[in-house]
Amino acid sequence: MPDIAQRILFEDNHVLVVNKLPSEIVQGDKTGDVSLLDDVKSYIKIKYQKPGEVFAGLVHRIDRPVSGAVVFAKTSKALSRLTIMVKDRDFAKNYLAIVKNRPRLDEETLENFLLKNEDKNKSFVVRPDQKGAKLARLNYRLIASSDNFHLLEIELFTGRHHQIRAQLSAIGCPIKGDLKYGFDRSNEDGSICLHAWKISFEHPVKKEMIHIQAPVPKGNTWKFFESFTT
Repeated sequence: MPDIAQRILFEDNHVLVVNKLPSEIVQGDKTGDVSLLDDVKSYIKIKYQKPGEVFAGLVHRIDRPVSGAVVFAKTSKALSRLTIMVKDRDFAKNYLAIVKNRPRLDEETLENFLLKNEDKNKSFVVRPDQKGAKLARLNYRLIASSDNFHLLEIELFTGRHHQIRAQLSAIGCPIKGDLKYGFDRSNEDGSICLHAWKISFEHPVKKEMIHIQAPVPKGNTWKFFESFTT
């Protein structure tokens, strides 16, 4: 059985939430690497001894170098309802980011217009009137600092491509390990220090609120801040 059995944060007949490791891909891509979705299907098939094709629907994605909570639907009804919630911004998402520089303010709401460059797989802060630009909005709050790094909690209000990475870079606070957005060196495992920490949503069938918190990855940088993340 895939090791995700040890990383399940919530499971019932309709919903499965897994704590994704840094560098895992959520869904299959051109690399051909085994994805988290593949492992979820294998887990369900083996645990419940299901014959034939197993259903597991991906509700939302996070970037490969990012860790944290990812939600899957175990039924088509749950997938349909959860997908609508994500589209309507009825998912509350809070991330943790370890950044290089202390931000100017200890708490601030950032609003930028972002434009995705498909060729570079990167988003850029642009003028509001630029064609294709989309409003990106988040709030960050400084939680703790070490000698070299700073831990931010981020609440997302929109879900743009590489939004947190691009917006923090734009204020001079690139995420540790994120070469694409201005950090000076990579992390050894290819990850970036961005973690999908908390997620809250209404259960698609039971209609009760679900609150999930995903433990941060192992590693020296996260270890320093661990006491602030429990």
